[in-house]
Amino acid sequence: MVATEQPKRILVVDDEVDVTELLSYNLRKQGFEVESVNEPRFALETVRVFRPDLIVLDVMMPELSGIQVCRMIRQDESARAIPIIFLSAKTEEGDRIEGFESGADDYVCKPFSPKELILRIIAVLKRAGESSEEEDGRLELNGIRMDVERHLVEVRQAPIVLTATEFKLLKHLMQEHGKVQTREALLQKVWNYEDGVETRTLDTHMRRLREKLGDEASWLETVRGVGYRMVKSR
Repeated sequence: MVATEQPKRILVVDDEVDVTELLSYNLRKQGFEVESVNEPRFALETVRVFRPDLIVLDVMMPELSGIQVCRMIRQDESARAIPIIFLSAKTEEGDRIEGFESGADDYVCKPFSPKELILRIIAVLKRAGESSEEEDGRLELNGIRMDVERHLVEVRQAPIVLTATEFKLLKHLMQEHGKVQTREALLQKVWNYEDGVETRTLDTHMRRLREKLGDEASWLETVRGVGYRMVKSR
């Protein structure tokens, strides 16, 4: 008897019941296992019990904002690697940047199309899956050590926490060290985006990655007007 793959688990956190019911219905139609939370103070506890493969998280909620919940999740050792997609009625560029800087992997503005959101979920899950299925399980460069299978990164033997997207971005740059990676190529490789998508998302993730790498961020070079490159220490 051939074992069937377990459905991916999605946790939806939004204070609006209508939103969680709509998303739960559409996600279950696509074969996902879904849990929903309408009170953000219960979000982290539910994450620990339900152990989702991805979290859809509203930004504007009472008591705790989605930004605060995201930061709590990123600080929790058992949950920090779970991909997070923000839902928000706040559509300004600064709001999206704040979302990415708090640790989100993607940002979807309200009102949203359930179909578009599901496509975003599939894309983020694919990125996270590719990170965990890399054939070469370990990478090491310039004092940065990456264990792909365990989704762990150490800088000078000190662990750092990366989101699934940051992890894949760093992995690609390490694998292709010495070669300039254009913005378009990185958006396609890491985000699976087509040409024409704004590159602000890439710049924000790169800035966050540099902050987390600390002194070793000096090996990440910006090639003005082209993209980025990771160089190897001599």
